Amino acid sequence: MGTGTHTSETVTLARLPSGVELTTTVHTYRGDESADEPTDDPAPTLYVQAAQHGREVNGTEVLRRFHDRLPLESLSGTVVAVPVANPLTFDRVSYTTPEIIDSVNPNMNRVWPGDADGSLHQRMAARLWEYAGRADAIVDLHTGSPDMHPHVVFREGDARSRRLAEAFGTALLLGEQADDDADDEWHRRNFAGKLRVAASNESIPSITPELAHNKQILDDVVESGVDGLLDVLRHLEMLPGDVPDREQTLARNHLGQVSAADSGLFRPQPSLEVGDRVMEGTVLGTVYNPTTYEPLQEAVADRDGILYALTREATVVAGDQLASVALVREA
Repeated sequence: MGTGTHTSETVTLARLPSGVELTTTVHTYRGDESADEPTDDPAPTLYVQAAQHGREVNGTEVLRRFHDRLPLESLSGTVVAVPVANPLTFDRVSYTTPEIIDSVNPNMNRVWPGDADGSLHQRMAARLWEYAGRADAIVDLHTGSPDMHPHVVFREGDARSRRLAEAFGTALLLGEQADDDADDEWHRRNFAGKLRVAASNESIPSITPELAHNKQILDDVVESGVDGLLDVLRHLEMLPGDVPDREQTLARNHLGQVSAADSGLFRPQPSLEVGDRVMEGTVLGTVYNPTTYEPLQEAVADRDGILYALTREATVVAGDQLASVALVREA
């Protein structure tokens, strides 16, 4: 049995106005077979990254523990891992960069595959795409919010990405329509620039696990992420063993959200938890005026499905997301 190798390198993603280099670390894990002479069927490469959005730290912790648990002696192929894809948002514990840094593209996950001559985030994405674009599969780790049910998103109609999502193993799988199949909201929110969409356009199977919770490291969330990555490697035949059979619900992310129609305080329905099945018309909570006590909105589900997000932050302004419901599919 071989030993495999691990190396790491500091990579410059872009330069700030002061000339300071914006860098991150790229880890590469190679099994013995990946160092052999080229064959007609070379061992695959998996690209994994975390912390595109800097407040989503559980993905970074997933990769630290994955580093400790990956059995290099059994690995076939190559794993490329980037624990902090966006150092700017990581340092700010934020979702986006401030306008002064990138006024054109404040969200890195809207610009893939990037542009080496573009805005700051486009340059950062282009540099990382040099690794991701050569991979045979991609996992882009995200960790959502404290109010989100763990799930994996994949491009609907992409069978290889769906199988990758099934292997990762969350109980809820969300297929998302893209490009010509997507609705106006998908285009308005610039989802064509997400890493998983850019990868799918290049025929690279790609998934986005949303492991739930940000700003805090939660052991159960992290462990599920490590287990998911190891099962993805088994699915790709990069590690020995079988992916276990699981009970999983397939749903469609319709992108629509139940939003606050007015500003006030939101009290979610106490009996509801994320992951519950709800019916169209189910009362999800109430927005009320904190000074007059007047109910301003009874927030209701707009369709049958899985309640996978329900905000627990009480103070809301008009337009804020209150909840999201995914459409359950049978196959």
